[in-house]
Amino acid sequence: MKKVFKYTLFVPFFLYMATVMGCSSTSNKKMTHTEWCKTRYEAAEELYKAKKYGRATEKLEEILSTCAGSGYMEQAQFLLAESRFNLEQWIEARGEYGSFIVNFPGSPFAETAEFRKAVSSFNMDYKIDRDESNTTTAMKDFERYLANHPETPLRDSVNYYYNLLVDRVAEKEFQTGRLYLRMEKPQAAVIYFKEFLETYPKAKRRQEVLFLISDAYTDLDQFEPARQYLAIAQNEASDDQDIQKRVKKAEAKIASAEESYEKRLKKESEKKRLQKEEKKLAE
Repeated sequence: MKKVFKYTLFVPFFLYMATVMGCSSTSNKKMTHTEWCKTRYEAAEELYKAKKYGRATEKLEEILSTCAGSGYMEQAQFLLAESRFNLEQWIEARGEYGSFIVNFPGSPFAETAEFRKAVSSFNMDYKIDRDESNTTTAMKDFERYLANHPETPLRDSVNYYYNLLVDRVAEKEFQTGRLYLRMEKPQAAVIYFKEFLETYPKAKRRQEVLFLISDAYTDLDQFEPARQYLAIAQNEASDDQDIQKRVKKAEAKIASAEESYEKRLKKESEKKRLQKEEKKLAE
C-alpha cells in the first residue's frame, strides 16, 4: 500500500514539474527582431483601424526608429502619413508622405502618397493677407503629381483643388486692386485689374473686376473703356438678371459722370476765355 501511495503522489508531481518546465522554456524563448516588429506593426494597425490615430502614430514612429531591415518600414511609413492626415496635422502629413515617396518610389502606394501630399499642402494654414508660400507650395505639388502621373483617374480632383488655389492667388490681386480704388488711385487700380483679367480669365471674381475696372475708368474720365468693360460683363452674364440690373445702374453712373465732365470742361473753357479777354483788356 505504501508503494502505491508513493507512486500516486509522484505522478501528479512529475506532471506538474514537466508543465512548469515547458512553460518556462516557452517563455524564455526570445522573439526575433522581425517578430517583434510584426507584433508592433499589427498593434499599430489595429489602433489605426479603430481610428485611434494618435496612439497609432506613437507605435509607428517606434517601428520606424527600430525596425530597419525588418520588412515593415514601408507599411509603417505609409500608415504614419495616413494617421497624420486623418489627424489633420497637415504639415506633418505632407512631410511623412514626402519621406515615403523618397524612400519607396516603387511602392504601389507611391501615387496615392503623392496625391495626398498635395492635398495636405492645400489644407495647410492660409490667410489672404499673409505670405502665400503655402499656396505656391500646394500648386507645385499638384503640378508635380500630374507630371508624374499624366494618366491619373484623379485628374478632375486635381483640377478642382488647383482651381481653388488659383482663386486664392487671384483673390489677393483682386484685394490689392480694390484697395487702390478705395485709396482714390484709379490708374493703379486699372493696372491691377487688367492684369487680373489677363492672368485669371476663369476666376470667380471676374465679374466683380469687370465692374470695378469700369468704375476706375469712369473715375479717370475715360468713359469709352468704362463702357467697353461694362459690355463684357453684360455679355458674359446675359442670363443673369441681377447682373443686367447692375449693368443698367453702372451705365447710368457713367452717363452722369460724363455729363458732369462735359459741364466741367465747358466751365473751364469759359474760365480760360474770360481770363484771355481780361488779359487783352489789361494790355
